[in-house]
Formats: sequence, structure tokens, C-alpha cells
Amino acid sequence: MPAAESAPARRSEAFAKRRLPALAGALLALSVGTAALPSAALARAPESLADLTEQVTDAVVNISASTTVETRGRTLPQLPPGTPFEDLFEDFFNRRGGGDQPRQPRKSNSLGSGFIIDASGIVVTNNHVIGDANDIQVILHDGRKLKAEIVGKDSKTDIAVLRVKPEADRPLKAVPLGDSEKMRPGDWVIAIGNPFGLGGSVSAGIVSARGRNIDSGPYDNYIQTDAAINKGNSGGPLFNMSGEVIGINTAILSPTGGSVGIGFAVPTATAAPVIEQLRQYGETRRGWLGVRIQNVDDTTAEALGLKGGARGALIAGIDEKGPAKTAGFEVGDVIVKFNGVEVKSSSDLPRIVATTPVGKTVDVLTIRKGAEQTRPVTLGRLEDNDKPQPAALNRPQPEADVTRQALGLNLTGLSEEARRRFNIKDGLKGVVVTRVDPNSNAADKRIQAGDLIVEVGQEPVNSPSDVTRRLDQIKKEGRKSALLLVSNAQGEVRFVALSLE
Repeated sequence: MPAAESAPARRSEAFAKRRLPALAGALLALSVGTAALPSAALARAPESLADLTEQVTDAVVNISASTTVETRGRTLPQLPPGTPFEDLFEDFFNRRGGGDQPRQPRKSNSLGSGFIIDASGIVVTNNHVIGDANDIQVILHDGRKLKAEIVGKDSKTDIAVLRVKPEADRPLKAVPLGDSEKMRPGDWVIAIGNPFGLGGSVSAGIVSARGRNIDSGPYDNYIQTDAAINKGNSGGPLFNMSGEVIGINTAILSPTGGSVGIGFAVPTATAAPVIEQLRQYGETRRGWLGVRIQNVDDTTAEALGLKGGARGALIAGIDEKGPAKTAGFEVGDVIVKFNGVEVKSSSDLPRIVATTPVGKTVDVLTIRKGAEQTRPVTLGRLEDNDKPQPAALNRPQPEADVTRQALGLNLTGLSEEARRRFNIKDGLKGVVVTRVDPNSNAADKRIQAGDLIVEVGQEPVNSPSDVTRRLDQIKKEGRKSALLLVSNAQGEVRFVALSLE
């Protein structure tokens, strides 16, 4: 007689009879659906990265940078005569380089990574790895140490190029630069470097994102990766699966100081032109357009009548001696394409212009008052100390006008009294803001008392009545927002889009 079944066993049997056929059907459907997926979607992670690592590791180096500075020792504290601790204090401070001794040399060291791109002895690393070092050594994978000299460095992209002299009987191994523009989120990469002084460390991951701006410089365009990057990895290479360098590991985002899977590398698309210029000239030679720009948000795009929504770089100022002025650009133009490259946001333009050769004539597509225009411009050279200023605004003197209120702003003409009251720079023109409603859209956009309204809807205004009249025209045109050109008391201008609703 069969043994009695337990209650759990009976429930399991009932579940199997009721649910397993449906489950089997679901699994069959899943397998059929999976079979229809592209083979690339089913690609597995590499079984091993050992062959790739062996192929490139001899070209990855450690960087030891030493900086020696002179410091003056501390002054020995004044003690009561005959104190039993006098000899002890004197011995303690003298041994620590204190007292009234002459300046003593003090050495600080930093460790980082780098890689060889030319077997003649050209090494690439981060600028922040070497800093102002006066003694730099490149340590090869086999332990050899070679003294390095600086070929050139660039703080804006955090890149430095070094040169070492290879031994005649022991040639150096070099790795090629690849095309970072071909990398896609999800592509496999490996990082090799010197984290925490542990040279030759390999970590693997994927490209997490591209085009990251972490506000570290004017040309931010980082590759984000989850490959482990730590202190000491700076300057090291990020490789694709073909053994090409597609990025220079530079920074991490971490609350702990160690890797949490968010690392950033300068893409070779940004680094390669800089490296070439540093090798050729010992300095960078970037293109210069001579404009000050700001981003275009949705409200500004609507106010400008831009078709296709927010895009491009809005010109907020023009250098009087710059190429843009000569080429006929105007404040209020929106640059949407430069030398055939689309400008999606204002952060794109400085990077595109900087990588364009000095003296080259390129076509620039702009939108002015809703109409597209193409203008040729010959680029100048951007100097490190160049700080393009807004164009001088040549406006008629304002007529006397009573105070008026519009868009949450109290406005008055620019009288001598108003100029003194708000310390407005001589030569500036416009309509003075005397008060801002704290609950208004204008307050949200950081307009404040003492600012000048220079233009409304890309037309100059010289009195409060000009402002209100132009706002009425814009409303009749059916627009929901108005674009204002606003200057502070020192003459720095920016565009502000305010809602009319």
C-alpha cells in the first residue's frame, strides 16, 4: 500500500499539472523570440583579456614626478633661561629642520601612469600627474627607469607629452591611438595603470556613456567607463578590444576617493590634436572665433523662433577685434553648424572651434531672426590669456522716461542719477531695472536691480516705453516668451527669455 502523501506534496503535484504546461509554452516563446534577435545582441563578454593585455602592457608606463622646493625652518620657541627642557626642544626642532636655519629643500612626489605612442620615446600622460615637477622618471613594465623631459603640456585638456631616450639595444614598445568616435556605450574596454603604486594593474569594463561634461575645463567631452580607475591611474590608457588607445584616464567621481564604477577618460578625438600640436610646437595652437556664447533652452528657442526646438550656441557678445566681427556675425545669432559639424549645445562650439586649424576658412551656419544664413570665417589663434569681451554696444542716448512696470520689472531711463545710484559703467546704454518682483519669472532668471535691458526681441530699447511697446508687438505676433539682452552694471551681457503668460 503506497505511503500517504503529505499536504505539501499534493499541492506541488497540483501546481505542476496546472502551471507547467503554461510555463513550458512561455519558455518556448522566449526561445523563439531570442532566436530572432541579432547575433550581436547575444554576444558574450570576452572569455579572457590576457592576450590583449599581453599585447599592450609593455607600452604602459608608470610616471614618477618629483618637485623640490626650498622651505625655511621654523623658529625655535623662546623658553625661560635655564629650563630643563631647553636642550630637548633645541634637539627636537633642529632634527626637524627648524630653528633659524637657512632654507631647506623639500621634495614632494607624485605617482601616475602613461603610455608610449612612439618608439622613439614619446610618452603621453596627464598634465596634473607631472604638475611643475623638476624631476620626472618613466618606469617601464620591466622595471627600467628612464629620465624624461617635458615636450609640452596643456592644462585645459589635462594632457602632457614627455620624451625619453631609449636604450640602443632595448627598443621601446608603442601603442596606436584609435578612433574614440567609433566607441558606443556598451563596448568593452580595459584600463592599465599604476593605481596606488601597483604598476601594471589591469581592469576591465564597458563604455558607460560618451560626451560627459564634468565642468573640469572648457573642452569637457569625457568617455565615462565602469572599468576600475583609482588614484595613480591618471594618465594611463583606456584600450578598445583592438589594442588601440581610445581614451586617457583622468578623473573619477567618488564619495570615498576610490573607484565606485564612475571613471572618466579624455577621448582621443580630443587628445590627438593636442598631442600633435604639443609634439610639433611645444604648445597648443587653437582656433579662435571671438564670440561669447550661452546655451539655448526651450524658452529661449521659442522666443527666437527656432524651428526644431532648443539647439545651437547663442552669441551673447562679440570681440571687436575677433574673426566673428570681421565675418559679420551679430549678437543674437545662433550658431547651429560649424565647418559641417552640428552644434547641438553651446558646450560643443568651443571644442569644435579649438580643434580647427588656425587660419582655416570655414563655413558657419547661423540662424538670425528665424532665417538661416551661412557665413565664411577665417579663424584666428586663441591665446591662453584671451578673454573675449562682449561687443561694444553703440546705442543712442536714452530719452527721459517715467518709471514703468513690465514682466515683474520696474524700469526707468538711464539718467546720470541712475548711473551713479547703481554704479553703472560709463558708455553702457539701455533701460535700467530699479526693482524686481521676487515672485516673478525675471527673479527666477536672476535679473536684479541695476541691470540694463539692452534689447527686447533682438531690437534695441532706450526707454521704458520702448520696452513695453516691443513686448506688445511680440504678444501680437503670437509668441509666448520674449528674449531680452540684459547687461550688468559692468557691461557683461547675456540673453534671458521671459514668459509673457
